[in-house]
Amino acid sequence: MRVDEFWAIVEAGRSGVADTVENADEVAENVVERLVTLPPGKIVEFQQVYEQLDHESYRWDLWAAAYLINGGCSDDGFDYFRGWLVAQGRAVWDRALANPDSLADVVGAEAADSAECEDMLGAAYEATQRVTGDGAVLYTALDALGGQPDRPDSPVGEDFDFDDPEEMDARLPRLAAVFLDAE
Repeated sequence: MRVDEFWAIVEAGRSGVADTVENADEVAENVVERLVTLPPGKIVEFQQVYEQLDHESYRWDLWAAAYLINGGCSDDGFDYFRGWLVAQGRAVWDRALANPDSLADVVGAEAADSAECEDMLGAAYEATQRVTGDGAVLYTALDALGGQPDRPDSPVGEDFDFDDPEEMDARLPRLAAVFLDAE
């Protein structure tokens, strides 16, 4: 599956969801509904692209954005944030990877603590479960294709103190203006 096909499925999942910022789980469910109409091999390919994007977004600057937006962010929380980011669509994704501070255009203080979507992480698994009756088939198929790529040991970029307001303001000034002032 090409990246464009992946994003077409996500965009189709976003249609009909009035507020994807607050209702990213609805996007994930809609993505599952679209995936179950595909052959199992395409679901596997969807997961491969998801993992590629997930690894590309494993970055300190995005983690800092998640930390500000969600009022803190654990390892798992950062995974769920990146699932939420996928649910926002390709345009938001691309802007956020180019400049995480652009998320200030997407989410405001009223949506604090809601930028997570764990369900997006398991969309391909859920679709495989529904299609084959066994979600583990997804991982067997991925293994047959060479396995899942290992996520980097640590996020890419420069690590810095997320609890230092001056550091956050210097690196993510627009998000800091919204979320540090909201505390």
